[in-house]
Amino acid sequence: MIFLADFSVIRPDPGLFFWAVIIFLAFWFIVAKFGFKPIANALKEREKNIQNSLDQAKLAQEKMEQLKGENEALLQEARIERAKILAEAKEMHTKILNEAKEQAKAEASKIVHRAKTDIENEKEAAFADLKNQIGSLALVIAEQILEKNLSSDKSQVEYADKLLNNLNLN
Repeated sequence: MIFLADFSVIRPDPGLFFWAVIIFLAFWFIVAKFGFKPIANALKEREKNIQNSLDQAKLAQEKMEQLKGENEALLQEARIERAKILAEAKEMHTKILNEAKEQAKAEASKIVHRAKTDIENEKEAAFADLKNQIGSLALVIAEQILEKNLSSDKSQVEYADKLLNNLNLN
């Protein structure tokens, strides 16, 4: 222990100092020969991996931006297509509505025409019936005039007027 009692860190022994420097240089040489290259290679590999990761992240970000742009373009195209479909549907609705109106007008025109034709036919039938009745009345009047032998034209006209006034037109 006496040996350790004389030991001082502040004032090292020259032999100890010499051997410490030799061991340190040997250690440094061994570490430099066998340790620094693998450590440097590992650091370079790590730096390369980090750079690759950063590059891939940048590429992924650019790809995401590109996809985002494409997505926006697709959305815009879909909006345009939707607007086009809605316009076509509105146009189709208007067309169908107009066709239905035209068809209804045509049908109404046919019904009115048919009704006018029916009215005209009924009117002609009524006139024909009226002519028949007038003809029958004229025959009745003529019969009665012929039955009565009248001497003058004046008396025949008076008698015809009298008969007409007395007849019921029902």
